[in-house]
Amino acid sequence: MGPADLLFRGYLRGGGGAVLVVMTLVGVFLAYQGYEALRVGGWEFFTTEEWNPDSGRGAFGIAAVLVGTVIIALIALVISVPLALGTALYICEYAPARSKPTLIAVIDLMAAVPSIVYALWGFYFLQWGLAGVARWMHTYLGWIPFLDVPGVDPANPLAGWESTYTSSSLVAGIVVALMVTPIACSVMREVFDQAPQGEREGAYALGATKWGMIRSVVLPFGAGGIIGGSMLGLGRALGETIGVYLVISTVFQIQPHILMNGGSSIPSLIALRYNEATPFGMSALMAAGLVLFLMTLVVNFAASSIIARSRSGAASEA
Repeated sequence: MGPADLLFRGYLRGGGGAVLVVMTLVGVFLAYQGYEALRVGGWEFFTTEEWNPDSGRGAFGIAAVLVGTVIIALIALVISVPLALGTALYICEYAPARSKPTLIAVIDLMAAVPSIVYALWGFYFLQWGLAGVARWMHTYLGWIPFLDVPGVDPANPLAGWESTYTSSSLVAGIVVALMVTPIACSVMREVFDQAPQGEREGAYALGATKWGMIRSVVLPFGAGGIIGGSMLGLGRALGETIGVYLVISTVFQIQPHILMNGGSSIPSLIALRYNEATPFGMSALMAAGLVLFLMTLVVNFAASSIIARSRSGAASEA
């Protein structure tokens, strides 16, 4: 191995080691800052819905915001993954050659749009435009538990339904989904483009249709890209702050009804209470941040394990 190879290997190892060191320091910092709150709150920190750390033991916890974080992230994932997958397949397999570069540039541009732009769009336009749709869903799909809105009659014109169905977890989830979709789409598209040409031609030679070739060659080859893009989007959704903070009405109780006004998430909690937090309140916020940090680590490690077992990137056998 020559000097250039040794230098390059050392550079790569140094970069990888630096990432691990930084992640470890972030975790240690959050654990150190949040230790006092975790010591006082104990296990009740994970089961209490209320957030009032300055009132004494047992008066603060992340049960409500943790559930809200997961609900919003799942809504974003359910919407963004099919949209990103369909867009990536269209660009790679169906789009005309002339329009493909334009479509790629548009997707990349959407990924570069600041979160505040999506948040303002959701706050001033989407939630009011979606209120009628949410009312329709409540009327005809309210028998599904999470689509019900307790105490509200959608047929009553005086029920103030517009304010009931705004600032909900569904609105926040859609806003986050629009932020996540371009990132997931870009990852999936890059992997689909690398599907072996020999296997594509072999599928056609055996009589496969366009969709048959995609189903038997492109999708199996790109399984890791699909999972990786989805998990990358999930990590972004779990940590999204301004898009949720500006759209949703924060309530410190578990809110499983996604059409109903009110919800919460850990990032929006930190943004909401950071400026007014006392030293102990700041410790409680750091503890909440530590839980979010560990959640994202678990998601990313799980995704890495799945990707390592998938076929994406495998050499063509043709």
